[in-house]
This record gives sequence, structure tokens and C-alpha cells, in this order.
Amino acid sequence: MMSDLPLDQVKTLLAVVDEQSFDAAAAVLHVTPSAVSQRVKALEQRTGRVLLLRTKPIQLTSSGQVLVRFARSLAQLEQDALSGLGLGSSGPRTLSIAVNADSLATWFLPALAGIPEDLGLCFDLQREDQDHTAALLREGLVMAAVTAAPQPVQGCTSRRLGRMRYRAMASPSFISRRLSSGPLPQVLPTAPVIMFDRKDDLQDRFLRGLTRRRAFTLVRHHIPASESFVDAVAAGLGWGMVPELQAAPRGDALVDLAPDRPLDVPLHWQQWKLDSPALAAVADAVTRGAKEALR
Repeated sequence: MMSDLPLDQVKTLLAVVDEQSFDAAAAVLHVTPSAVSQRVKALEQRTGRVLLLRTKPIQLTSSGQVLVRFARSLAQLEQDALSGLGLGSSGPRTLSIAVNADSLATWFLPALAGIPEDLGLCFDLQREDQDHTAALLREGLVMAAVTAAPQPVQGCTSRRLGRMRYRAMASPSFISRRLSSGPLPQVLPTAPVIMFDRKDDLQDRFLRGLTRRRAFTLVRHHIPASESFVDAVAAGLGWGMVPELQAAPRGDALVDLAPDRPLDVPLHWQQWKLDSPALAAVADAVTRGAKEALR
């Protein structure tokens, strides 16, 4: 039973996961690395389960995910209780949130800036593709996420934020050089394309809709930084799916290749089912920011 679990051991497991090493966890907890290792081992013996894989990076097993979710929930509730009793706390409250790169580069940070400073919140943001942020919730690595998944992860709530609109963009020089020799469905699959990373499928989705078949561009540049991605498109390195929010300030440096074919990605806010004022304040701020910026 959870009530039989030594809380110091559970919190130590959480520290190892967050700090990604036994030595770093020891420094945060003000104990020796040997003590950290002994606590984790004792917790594994008590539960009869392997809780984490001692790899780089450290990986949780399914049993470890359950305990990390418990530890993170416990830490948040403890902070909320101390605050509610007017007893202060041992330090600022940290909320771990997964968010996709394009939201992070456009509307998400201004939304967080609207949260009152007197709540004493620190944000631990983890950047991940919107199609994969829900997995971090499921694993207990974050407490909330901006995700493309509408179906709530077990133990979470979900609310719709809006749609982030993407457009197939290229520079005028790239269009003249690579896309002027024929109809767009014919020439675009052969032209160099900019991809965010190997999880990014927006360009392939656009091509499938444009050509009505599976089209795979051979020359694929991977640029895993949102602003640099748009810079690469504007510089003429290739074409790519650019968020409207980032395309507008570029003016004539970017040209919409298919104005009648935008690609919308619905975004949702998922968070753990915790009666936490801090988490509720973040959810409200994110919802307000999304309402102003997204479709």
C-alpha cells in the first residue's frame, strides 16, 4: 500500500529522476550518493519491483512511473497545504510542464508571465513534440502538458486550447530556384524540405494532402529549434510548415505556397487531477493565453 511506503525513499526516487543522476540527487537532498543509492535499492526491495534502469539517461520502469507520479503529487499537495496554513514552505514550488517547441516560441511564455509572482512558482519546462507530450504525463515526468491528444491520460483532465495553424512557406529565391518549373504537387516532393526533428511529420502530412499519395522528399534538413527552423526557410534552405504566428512578422521574406491549404493542429491542456491552487492558476493562465493567440 502507498501508505506503507517510506516517504524519504519515494522522494529520493523522484530526485534521481528529476536530476538524472544519483550524485546530483544527493546534492539536492544534502546526503551522500551512497545514501541515495541505498534508499532507491531499499524502495525496490520493499515493493519487489525494479523501479528505474540505471542508464544514461535514467529510465523509469512502469512501476517506477507509478511511484514518481505519487511522489510528485505528494510534493505538490504538501506545498499547497503549507501555503494554505500560512506556514510558508521550504522553497518555491516547481511545476513540471511538457510543451511543444512552436508553442514555446510563440504564445506559451507570455501566458506563464501572467501568473502572479506571489504564488512563488518555478517552471520546469520540457520541450517535446505535441504528439508525444502525453507520454511524459503518463510516465509521471511532468504534471501538465500542451498536447495534441484530446483523450485524457489516466488520472488527468483535458481541455481544448485551440488550433495552431501552419502554412507551407518558402523564400522567394527558393520558389524561383526550385518550385517554378511546374505545378506545386509535381515539384514540391522533389524540393529540399526543412524538418524540425525526426518526430516532425507536418511536412509529410501536407504533401500527402497536396498530392493525394505518399510522397517522400529525399533531401530533408533537420533543424530542432523553432526560430532557427523559420530562419532556415527564410534563408532558402528548403520549404517547411511554419506557424502563422511566426510567419506574420517575416513579411515578404516568406511566401505561402498554398494559401487555400493551411494545416491546423488542435492543442489541448492536460494536467493531473490534483486539487492544487497553483496548478489551477497555471491552467487558467495557459487557457487565457491560448484563447488570445490560437484559432
